[in-house]
Amino acid sequence: MKRKLAAVAVLSATTLLTGVIQVGTTAQATPTPSVQAQAAQHRAGLIALANGQAGPLAKALGLGGQETLVAKDAVVDADGTRHLRFERTYAGLPVLGGDLVVHQGADGAVKAVDKAVAARIAVPSLTPKVPADQAAAQASGAVSSTVGVVADKDESPVTEVHRTGAAQLVVWAADGEPRLAYRTTVEGVRADGTPSSLLLVTDAATGQVLSSHEQVQTASGTGTGVFVGTVPLTTTTATGGYSLKDASRGGQSTSDLKNRTSGSGTLFTDTDNAWGDGTAANRQSAAVDAQFGAAATWDYYKNAFGRNGIKNNGVGATSRVHYGRNYVNAFWSDSCFCMTYGDGANNLNPLTALDVAGHEMTHGVTSATAGLNYSGESGGLNEATSDIFGTMVEWSADLPADPPDYLIGEEIDINGDGTPLRYLDKPSKDGGSADAWSSSVGGLDVHYSSGVGNHFFYLLAEGSGAKVINGVGYNSPTSNGSTVTGIGRDKAAAIWYRALTVYFTSTTNYKAARTGTLSAAADLYGAGGAEYNAVAAAWSGVNVN
Repeated sequence: MKRKLAAVAVLSATTLLTGVIQVGTTAQATPTPSVQAQAAQHRAGLIALANGQAGPLAKALGLGGQETLVAKDAVVDADGTRHLRFERTYAGLPVLGGDLVVHQGADGAVKAVDKAVAARIAVPSLTPKVPADQAAAQASGAVSSTVGVVADKDESPVTEVHRTGAAQLVVWAADGEPRLAYRTTVEGVRADGTPSSLLLVTDAATGQVLSSHEQVQTASGTGTGVFVGTVPLTTTTATGGYSLKDASRGGQSTSDLKNRTSGSGTLFTDTDNAWGDGTAANRQSAAVDAQFGAAATWDYYKNAFGRNGIKNNGVGATSRVHYGRNYVNAFWSDSCFCMTYGDGANNLNPLTALDVAGHEMTHGVTSATAGLNYSGESGGLNEATSDIFGTMVEWSADLPADPPDYLIGEEIDINGDGTPLRYLDKPSKDGGSADAWSSSVGGLDVHYSSGVGNHFFYLLAEGSGAKVINGVGYNSPTSNGSTVTGIGRDKAAAIWYRALTVYFTSTTNYKAARTGTLSAAADLYGAGGAEYNAVAAAWSGVNVN
């Protein structure tokens, strides 16, 4: 869709990052802000620019008088092309499924728009039939009594509900006719000890559960105590020694939960700045893995894409180790902006593998950008995104102790026989993941529907057929029998990242992902070129046409 808008003045990098304040006619020099502060200031300026255009854009896009756009993110290309990501409200209520991305030329003219849903937003009444307190109670009851309806099949059931938040009135537009609904968060604990924070959407007329979304996203597995070997760590001087806090990467830090399942834990400190001894018995060893994993993830996104932290705001995440007892899992949570690791079976096998760290923290990147819903095909794309960039973090770090590969969780030995959790070259080798798209893919657990995206990425990066890469043998077939020639992992990752941050929305499915990655390839390498054609061929190789 193409619409024209009057050009809007662009805030230049000079305006956003200036170190001079004009007072009357005299310029007074101010201290130059840090690189991180400059980046945060620049991003804030872009968001302000997008919000300044929200009104004219809403009118140009034909939105109704009760609809308002609220800027969530903004990406500006080197040539001035802008990609403005907006959430939407209706009569002041958040519209779930109302997100969209507006693509503008440098002159402010709208070139195209990607919407999560095409439906016109309108509801017959803004008066709910179900009171808010009743809606909250119904949401809690749904979690307690019908877990299978509101949780992914791969998740263990919620056995304890700690708290149910207030029910917030929203407009549900992600599927079907837009309707008035409530959004409620129900927090609890799953049977395996994983904290749960279920976001439920219920019909404001009937109380029916319309959607659920687990905000604590996990990668299930059991490990044997994975360590990154001897690695450099950036620490902070503290009273009596040093703390495991990295001021050069947004203040990200690692704390010891001391086998509790709540709280922020205790920041690790040390007297000689030599951490851990490589054994699980030393509590610092898991902390070294976690701190290095966070740093490697930060560095990958920074060096590859210029991204300044998970939210691109210069703020580092917290890593928490020694969660619970015998907890064989790890998870990312947006609510605490933290990464958490269990100690595994017998508290001797911490799940601190590097690709696990990159995978889980990438869930935070996805949340801050496309916000892919964690169900159906969009949920598969969410998981695939984490597998793809978890893999890329591993390749970027290139550790002798953990040589990079296209296997997920190969170090944690989840199956007890040395086999990995997932395979990117032929996902079905794990016994459950899909190698190619079919009409039933959206009904799979998101960890299995991710296979389509994972296989696409491998084909795009390395191509089809049998080969040995970095000492590991792979054999990647295509669903249509074609031969795909890879373009290299760095180009493949750049295409996926641009699609994630510029074209994907909360409801993107595999068909839309093909369109988005083709647009990304055209942006980066030109339409009709080798990279663009490889994207098309790789998608066809997994039956997304």
